[in-house]
Amino acid sequence: MDVDVSAIVGGYARGWFLMAGEDGDLQWYSSRRRAVLPLDGRFHYPKSLQRVLNQKRFATAIDLDFDSVCRGCADRETTWISPELQDIYRSLHAAGWAHSFEAWQDGELAGGVLGIAIGGAFVGETMFYRIPEGSKVALVKLVEHLRSREFVLFDVQMQNPHLERFGAYEIPDLEYQRRLKLAVTLRRRF
Repeated sequence: MDVDVSAIVGGYARGWFLMAGEDGDLQWYSSRRRAVLPLDGRFHYPKSLQRVLNQKRFATAIDLDFDSVCRGCADRETTWISPELQDIYRSLHAAGWAHSFEAWQDGELAGGVLGIAIGGAFVGETMFYRIPEGSKVALVKLVEHLRSREFVLFDVQMQNPHLERFGAYEIPDLEYQRRLKLAVTLRRRF
């Protein structure tokens, strides 16, 4: 499959994201309200997760097993991550745009977050877990990593109760576009 990486990155930099429909065809989407995860003091997580973090049962890594994270994110009963979209993520990863942030336990991939980094924006595409708390640990550690790299926007696209527990909130498209426009101009290294 021949992927036009610059066109895809350009779409994400303008606030669009790819999803496969029920028929498997890829489409570009946007929304009137965009969910973002705060990278400041508004980010929070359950106290029970703090106990898990304190136990240091998980190690984290970046891009150690991108393909497994990609497959893990797509491996669900209903998925918007078609084989074609997985190939696109792999092409974006090979070009240095897509990344996996992973949690590992005893040498086994416990969970991870898949996303695209453009300037100071990280577009979180999806996450998964194989071991309970794996994706949550990966998410917390990813936020810490983004903070340390001075990212200014963590786009999680659509709000859901799981992300809301971590402080995710929605903003109108106009506000999102303003933040995104600034974020993609920054020089940040994932």
